Amino acid sequence: MCGIAGAAWTSDGEPLAEESLRQMTGTLSHRGPDDEGVYLDTTSAGGVALGHRRLSIIDLAGGHQPLSNEDGTVWIVFNGEIYNYRELRPELEAQGHRFQTSTDTETIIHLYEQYGPRCVERLRGMFAFAIWDAGRQRLFMARDRIGQKPLFYRAEHGRITFGSELKSLLQIPGAPRELDPQAVDLFLTYQYVPHPWCILKGYSKLSPGHYAIWQNGSLHTERYWSPPYDDDSDPESLANPQLAESGSWTETQWRERLRETLTEAVRLRMRSDVPIGAFLSGGIDSTITAGLMQSLADSPIHTFSIGFPIAAFDERSYARQAAEHLKTNHHEYVVEPSALETLPRLIWHYDEPFGDSSAIPTMYLSEVTRREVTVALSGDGGDELFAGYPRYQAVRAAGILDRLPGFVRSAFGWNGWQQFPEGAGHKSTTRRFKRFMLAMSRPPEVRYLRWVGMFNTPEMRRQLYSPEYREQVGDFDSAEFLLNAYAHCRGRDFVTRTTCVDMLSYLPCDIMTKVDIASMAFGLEARSPFLDHHVAELAARMPLSLKMSGTRSKKVLTDTFSDLIPGSIQNRSKMGFGVPIDHWFRNELKDLLHDTLLGETARARGFFNEEFVRGMVESHISGRVNECYRLWNLLIFEQWCQAFLDRTPAACHAEV
Repeated sequence: MCGIAGAAWTSDGEPLAEESLRQMTGTLSHRGPDDEGVYLDTTSAGGVALGHRRLSIIDLAGGHQPLSNEDGTVWIVFNGEIYNYRELRPELEAQGHRFQTSTDTETIIHLYEQYGPRCVERLRGMFAFAIWDAGRQRLFMARDRIGQKPLFYRAEHGRITFGSELKSLLQIPGAPRELDPQAVDLFLTYQYVPHPWCILKGYSKLSPGHYAIWQNGSLHTERYWSPPYDDDSDPESLANPQLAESGSWTETQWRERLRETLTEAVRLRMRSDVPIGAFLSGGIDSTITAGLMQSLADSPIHTFSIGFPIAAFDERSYARQAAEHLKTNHHEYVVEPSALETLPRLIWHYDEPFGDSSAIPTMYLSEVTRREVTVALSGDGGDELFAGYPRYQAVRAAGILDRLPGFVRSAFGWNGWQQFPEGAGHKSTTRRFKRFMLAMSRPPEVRYLRWVGMFNTPEMRRQLYSPEYREQVGDFDSAEFLLNAYAHCRGRDFVTRTTCVDMLSYLPCDIMTKVDIASMAFGLEARSPFLDHHVAELAARMPLSLKMSGTRSKKVLTDTFSDLIPGSIQNRSKMGFGVPIDHWFRNELKDLLHDTLLGETARARGFFNEEFVRGMVESHISGRVNECYRLWNLLIFEQWCQAFLDRTPAACHAEV
């Protein structure tokens, strides 16, 4: 796992100086503490500058980057892991390619020479890379299918710059830092800035499953992969018309293929020349991952969990049960999360405003795990692929209610739901019921946004914005991001379509961003077997009846891997991985909340309606309404503005 940065320019573009390139890579040193390298070349047609910071995982001695092909005409900087590089190498050698190292990085170079941009279709892994093709004066960039590795870029006249993190691009002299009002609107809707937007104008994120070609001063992006949710055929029938005509697989066949595919994904992700372990929360997905690792290992694997003194946020007992069942070498830590201590570090590392508060425990877990290992496997992706979130049950229940007579459904639009008491705690039954009913009068797609969004209606955001800022946002509709994701999956039941939407939006933009930044902050590589694209494609084609049965979620996982999962874990309720921000805002963060959101600095920006924000703060502190998540997003946004707009990222780093 690494950090990459660089630029390419035409004869009329501005070159990137080596000093600037080294400042860009220096800002990424946490992603690659083991090695660094740069490559620069300038001709009459233009030039290129490639920079790299390395976290050594494979071929520790020979993996220096930037790396070139045999004659130095193709150069690469790469962040990620290609898990099938050993399988690809003999084929490439048979086609005449000569290897200088034992790295997965060099495999990409030769695949590009052989297949051009379509090389990405042969890769099994997580990646973000940039290839400079000197003969064509072309920069080729690509990002993995599901968006596990990030890639920011800025295309301007005669030049393109790129980096693993936005802060690296901000090290370039004269780099603009102008807020994009549409991106702010998206952040306040979803608690993240989705691809391809960036919080700053003029910058973009390469979308998952896409590659980009910059040549002759122009940029072209293209999608090369989509999850096959619209194809509900079993995998064998795709290549066997007779099977397709005779019907689909049995449940046993689906389970056998799932076990085989996920086991292979784990086996490939255990390839490492450095110590390796697994995150273990005691949930189904992490337990399966650790269990498959243990079944493939010759000795007890290292597993890691953290717990909190607050019982509602502490999963240690389940993790302990899973570790004892699997006989792993388990490491357990108790932490006292402190937002006051963690916030500056979190803001600096995440580059853009990022409102998922579970980033805090994820950073704690990454920090303690890195003390023992350099690579950790996780269970990320299991909920999205196998319908594990409780909200999918709500989606199904709403679909049933939609079939009721119109005079019954008219009650869903009752204004009185707005006054319905929420109860204590953000997970209270009454709060969830209120949110459910308030959205029921809406179309299913909009309803889902109401459930998962933060400031989740245009009306609410209009109340939040000042009149001047409302004009800057204009008629931009942040809901289009989610609605466009629904358009990728039209032919399946609505619950399956919703899992597809989460696969295309929430998973890469929230979960993968959270895990990548939190782990790389401590030089830890996180690998996710569930996100192997073979596993993802299998799950996408799988019938919903295998994933959900009655009130059971992830049925096919618990049935397929029941030997790895203790009985006490198989049917436990999902806890999530959070911190008590509702309590913090009424106690230790009360002053920070007031000083940040209602202070002179925030008011002077003129973004928000001061009285509306004050009303939210007072309603939450008094206990009348639980506004903890919305207030957390506003707090994160203002703290980000102070770190990235009022100061330089480098200065913020110095303070962290």
